[in-house]
Amino acid sequence: MAEIAPSICRLCPSLCPILVTVEQGRPVKVTGDRDAPLYEGYTCPKGRALPEQHNAPTRLLTSMKRGSAGGHYSIGSEQALDEIAAKLREIIDRHGPRAVALYSGTAIVSFFPMATIAGAFMKSIGSPMRFSANTIDKPGAQIAQAAHGTWQGGSPPFEAAEAWILIGLNPVISKSGGFPPNNPARRLKEAVARGMKLIVIDPRATESTARAHIHLQSKPGTDPQLLAAMIRVILAEGLADSDFILENVQGVEELRKAVHPFSPEAVAVEAGVSADNIVEAARVFAQSRYAGIGLGVGPSFSLHGGLTDYLATCMISLCGFWSRAGDVVQRPHVLLPPYKAKAQASPPFKGWGIGPQMRVRGLTGSAAGMPTAALSEEILLEGEGQVRALIVLAGNPLMAWPDQLLAHKALSSLELLVTTGYEMSSTAKLSHYVIAPKLTLEIDGDSSELEFVKYNGLLRGIEGPYGRYAPAIVPPPEGSDLIEDWELFYELAKRLGLGLTISTSYGLMDHAHLPPNSVTLDMTVKPTSSELLEMLYANSRVPLSEVKNHPHGAMFDVEERVYPRDADCTARLDVGNPLMLEELSEIASAPVTAELDFPYLMICRRINNIMNSLGRSNPQLLSRTPYNPAYLHPDDMVALGATEGDVISLESKFGSVKAIIMADGDLRRGTVSITHSFGGLPGEDDDPSVMGCNIGRLLSTTAEFDPITGIPRMSALPVRVTVGL
Repeated sequence: MAEIAPSICRLCPSLCPILVTVEQGRPVKVTGDRDAPLYEGYTCPKGRALPEQHNAPTRLLTSMKRGSAGGHYSIGSEQALDEIAAKLREIIDRHGPRAVALYSGTAIVSFFPMATIAGAFMKSIGSPMRFSANTIDKPGAQIAQAAHGTWQGGSPPFEAAEAWILIGLNPVISKSGGFPPNNPARRLKEAVARGMKLIVIDPRATESTARAHIHLQSKPGTDPQLLAAMIRVILAEGLADSDFILENVQGVEELRKAVHPFSPEAVAVEAGVSADNIVEAARVFAQSRYAGIGLGVGPSFSLHGGLTDYLATCMISLCGFWSRAGDVVQRPHVLLPPYKAKAQASPPFKGWGIGPQMRVRGLTGSAAGMPTAALSEEILLEGEGQVRALIVLAGNPLMAWPDQLLAHKALSSLELLVTTGYEMSSTAKLSHYVIAPKLTLEIDGDSSELEFVKYNGLLRGIEGPYGRYAPAIVPPPEGSDLIEDWELFYELAKRLGLGLTISTSYGLMDHAHLPPNSVTLDMTVKPTSSELLEMLYANSRVPLSEVKNHPHGAMFDVEERVYPRDADCTARLDVGNPLMLEELSEIASAPVTAELDFPYLMICRRINNIMNSLGRSNPQLLSRTPYNPAYLHPDDMVALGATEGDVISLESKFGSVKAIIMADGDLRRGTVSITHSFGGLPGEDDDPSVMGCNIGRLLSTTAEFDPITGIPRMSALPVRVTVGL
């Protein structure tokens, strides 16, 4: 007899509510949950394919160990944990704790405390080498916060916005930060219908652009120049909020001087757009009662992501688009501890040159985390401090890391590589141990990430006092030997004789203004996931027991008002950060261009059925196109003598891949648009029609990179296109 159970899709940070049809203990169908608030029953193809993920014949039901002659064989989880712990002890004894590193991928959203527990393990062994996908995704968001400061009162409601700018962001497909994550297509439709003017800066006319008032179809990599030109217009025409600036902002004159070279006319020529449209975009934005800006991975990948995020935040501050005293707090906590929102600035803070020093390229930790793009080099560089063991949590670095061939060499050289994963991914194939985890419908979960993400970037998270708890609704498959991802770190700590203390404020920085709190786990009696969440949410604004009483989630009776500014507050938001303005000055004299031998600019592309590399093995999601086509404008294809389906070579200064060409009339000419995280191991993906190509082979981690976060140029990359093999 079939049963229908409410749950949460935890494949991406949107955390959409779902209804799961369960037959004989297995999920067979997923639909949207129309009884859940905010989302109106929305789901995407990835969420609807959860049953195929859980029931896939390729799913790992036991952990795997690599044999001495290659290949993997099944191993009991207890034995695997024993052997991993023994190998870690040996490596730490010989080389010290820094020899052990952790990399966590984007799938940590499946159980939010997972990263906290993994971090507690790394702290317990004494290793600072903790890396994540963040520093090869959108690290500029946290760098901008550090350079600019944050506003304690938060932002007005999206419904009040009269304009919104999307920069390299297509929320209809990506559901990414910088736009409401709850059914974004409907939110956009409703907003435009009520009169909000959408401004899109993107080399492609995306699904979101269909509702744009202005589309600046710019040359890839010119986002900071366009923002600088708009800021110049806002300051020159007196469109800034002078009262807000007088009380809360510093550095305006320094910013005015820095943006002076970026006239709309000059930037229009460089970006390939209309100067009149740049001016109109600036006026529409600044003359609004309230407006916002959302940024995607496109500008982040284009070498100046930190600067782009910083200038966007400066635009908001210049126009005073922050909540004021007496306004309703739009992102109040439900599961996280209460906080007091005030109409005042938290000043800039030290966001780089912090944490451990890397041994390569002078890189350090930053507000965004450790520089993941340098980890391959750290693994390969011999000597004291060399990384010899890596634990991969909920990620697939061989698909995600830039410079795939270097990553392959590094991962293959490790003394110990441990991966958690439900299938034999490309990284798993190189691993000494693959720990098979339970999947999302088999574990408890909650909505706290929707509250947390507002501390990680501009206009992220969900508005309103929304809270949700989702218990496990199906058991693990019969006969399986699975553990939850976080249990790997608990069990290793236990075997190494170590304790674990987890932070209930998730390690948020001081600017979050959350009360510090921690819980020391009992290492003799392992808690359940439910008990872990009880510990972490002991100080929640709404008791967890009350949240559990609402199986479809709820909007809770939490109405907080923004408090007035403290009488003794002198903190200001900084729009004149010297390092950011120095970078702006440098690009004023270095226009973005393709190169003679590499006349196209390659950009990244999000698709609706894949989350990074997650979902590529799911036949429901890749039934039509199992590869990542290289899209070009039809006129560019004619010039190349290419037709759809032809095999082409994409070449950069650093490498080459083969791809299948397809036409996209919505692209700017001279642009190649392609999705990352496809392909396979070197040597197994020579036919691009089978699994696509890995764009990481076109990238270099050392040639062009951000000096703060280490993220290399991953988009707006000069490439050459050649038809044929």
